[in-house]
Amino acid sequence: MTRSVNFPVFILAVALSLSSSLLAVKHSDVPKPIRREVYEGGKIYDISHRYTPEIPAWESSEGLGKTFLRLAASMKNGSFANVSEMKLSVHSGTHVDAPGHFWDNYYDAGFDTDSLDLQVLNGPALLVDVPRDKNITAEVMESLHIQRGVRRVLFRTSNTDKRLMFKKEFDSSFAGFMTDGAKWLVENTDIKLIGLDYLSFAAFEESPATHRVILKGRDIIPVEALKLDGVEVGTYSLHCLPLRLVGAEGAPTRCILIK
Repeated sequence: MTRSVNFPVFILAVALSLSSSLLAVKHSDVPKPIRREVYEGGKIYDISHRYTPEIPAWESSEGLGKTFLRLAASMKNGSFANVSEMKLSVHSGTHVDAPGHFWDNYYDAGFDTDSLDLQVLNGPALLVDVPRDKNITAEVMESLHIQRGVRRVLFRTSNTDKRLMFKKEFDSSFAGFMTDGAKWLVENTDIKLIGLDYLSFAAFEESPATHRVILKGRDIIPVEALKLDGVEVGTYSLHCLPLRLVGAEGAPTRCILIK
């Protein structure tokens, strides 16, 4: 007797077999992604740090750690798509501070990262080199001779030379603004955005007071943990786009410079 064939089931089995074979071929042929810091021969610089388990975290010796990012749904485990989840401080990696970070009344009033002015976060910016192994004091600010009318300044310090953002263990000796330097900036310049090259723009030993000076007027935006190595001093077009986190006093941001 000839055995009958269930054609729909047979066709489905063949299709699944072919699909598996094609996927195997595709996986072997997939090229590795290109990861870049500089685009168009130096016209565009990505000045944001990658989020990895080894990137430093505030007062931690372990960095962000391996659990900050996990694959919550995996195609290898039968899911239809890969879906990742993140758990980390909003002040991790390259990020911005909102006024509510160190002013509780501003936090309660809703001065969060969603309220930050995109016109301040995007526009002409000056990259300057700070004298090495020095914090940014009033004396240092005066010595930089930043002209009136300059609204955005990125301060490259010894943090970049020491590659502190590439070291997993938090380093409290990082260079940053002292309180008198912050006051000098507020009183003697037109700067509305300050960028620095470690997790805080304010030196560790005076961090709360310095933050409060800069954030008090709600008109200056700090951008922290910028990647400034390999970029020449000068004027660029800065573009920073923080996540719109309603109710959050900080947010990760992608920042680029265009020459």
